[in-house]
Amino acid sequence: MSPTRHAPMRHEEFLALKRFPALDGVRAIAALLVVFFHNQGPDLLQGWLGVQVFFVLSGFLITTLLLREHARHGRINLPNFYRRRAFRILPMYFVVLLLTAAGLLVAGQFSANPLGRDFGLYFVFFNEFGLGGPYGHSWSLGIEQKFYLLWPLLAFTLFPRSRPLVTAALMGLALAVIPFTVSSDPKGWSVHYFTVLIGCALAMVMHHPRGYALVKPLTRPWVVGAVCLAFLGAHLSVATVSTLLDNAVLGIPGFVAVVPLYAVAAALLLPALLAPGLPQRLLSTRLMVYLGERSYSIYLVQSIAHGIVVLVAPGAAGLLLAVPTSLVAIGLADLCYRFVERPLIELGRRREAGAAGASTRAVGAQR
Repeated sequence: MSPTRHAPMRHEEFLALKRFPALDGVRAIAALLVVFFHNQGPDLLQGWLGVQVFFVLSGFLITTLLLREHARHGRINLPNFYRRRAFRILPMYFVVLLLTAAGLLVAGQFSANPLGRDFGLYFVFFNEFGLGGPYGHSWSLGIEQKFYLLWPLLAFTLFPRSRPLVTAALMGLALAVIPFTVSSDPKGWSVHYFTVLIGCALAMVMHHPRGYALVKPLTRPWVVGAVCLAFLGAHLSVATVSTLLDNAVLGIPGFVAVVPLYAVAAALLLPALLAPGLPQRLLSTRLMVYLGERSYSIYLVQSIAHGIVVLVAPGAAGLLLAVPTSLVAIGLADLCYRFVERPLIELGRRREAGAAGASTRAVGAQR
């Protein structure tokens, strides 16, 4: 029986969802916000926050998948998890890294560029501690890769019964470390782990029936629009809030102090976007899904796209830089998605299926 127009989404309906198509649209917007931010887009957009949206989404989606796997099998398969992450993230990451480095070498700028000086950091995903450069935006991959190296091990293998406590402890640690990072570069780097953990915590809340009851009101059709408008207001108010918070607590910069608040707002938005309604329909259109599927590549190739636009139109600035760069990034990302991302993801799935088949045959032989 389908829910009435005024009914919230039931927990069983949430658990039955195989995909969250509206989140493709969120990924698309987040990626393009970052591209605009790096290419003189309007300050009003606060495009730097697109990365924080990615972090919340990532924590939510991956933890939801892990929770469902654990519920089905009573455990998670760590080798399969790491294999999926490797085939999903590493090919495109290293392709763009090597293309960027090759471009600098051809231009004779590699050794003098921050990428050249910190090249080793990029290979071991400590790039957030580098000095920027044309691949500096990949710092967020450094955060995520290290997090997902430990998160499933801690929360699903070593301490599965204490998962909420582990999550809360890690969140507290991420916040407690912030004051000790404000004199270094990057300032407040630990806050980004808090943002990912907010997404993880939301996944745990929504997976549990009693936890889901807390966010269920946000899925009511008449509430969904109000939640989206409230989040838009919060997003546009970040600059003002950041100014108010600047150095107000333990000398923490405002742009760092505002991130946990923004992460909570983004987490409250997600249940509303999963429920049927106009926002979900808009974010699930063919165009938004297309862009969302390519959002990872859009994010990675943005500097290459910027270089192409500047080469063709050296004086481009403002929207005349941001819009063409975004379009070029989308075009490059489409090629990457077709010829790198999707084939390697499929290869990873075949490897996973092959490993599962070999395991089954081994068990059968033992019997």
